Amino acid sequence: MQIDFHDQTNTVTEDYVDMIQRLITYAAEQEGITSEAEISINFVDNQEIQELNRNYRQIDQPTDVISFALEEEGDGEIAIIGTELPIVLGDIVISVDKAMEQAEEYKHSLEREYGFLALHGFLHLLGYDHIQSEDEQKMFSRQEELLNGFGLPRE
Repeated sequence: MQIDFHDQTNTVTEDYVDMIQRLITYAAEQEGITSEAEISINFVDNQEIQELNRNYRQIDQPTDVISFALEEEGDGEIAIIGTELPIVLGDIVISVDKAMEQAEEYKHSLEREYGFLALHGFLHLLGYDHIQSEDEQKMFSRQEELLNGFGLPRE
């Protein structure tokens, strides 16, 4: 799994980046994703993620994580088959401000919060969703299973 990290805040330590790299690689292996797949993970502040949230989701407030899946087929689109190019799954954007707020609110480590948000965004790139209650249950249970299996359980 190729992961390109971009930290616009210059606050995310190498230890957190390394942990996220290992977690997403683990999750990709567990989900049967090819090692040739690529994603990007971007760390931004609340102002930047609020702008993205407003522009793409029409919600004018900061959020913790947004995913932009590139492999989704829209209505009426034809699937790309037989390409030799690496699979680019998409982009994950994480608010560093929200991650710090939520780690404190939920009384767990910033490491756990970064891992949770990165994995949540990654599962969205793979097609998991939580709009319907049955989909939410499936996504959230898979998320906990992967976090526990990786060694990042709730504290």
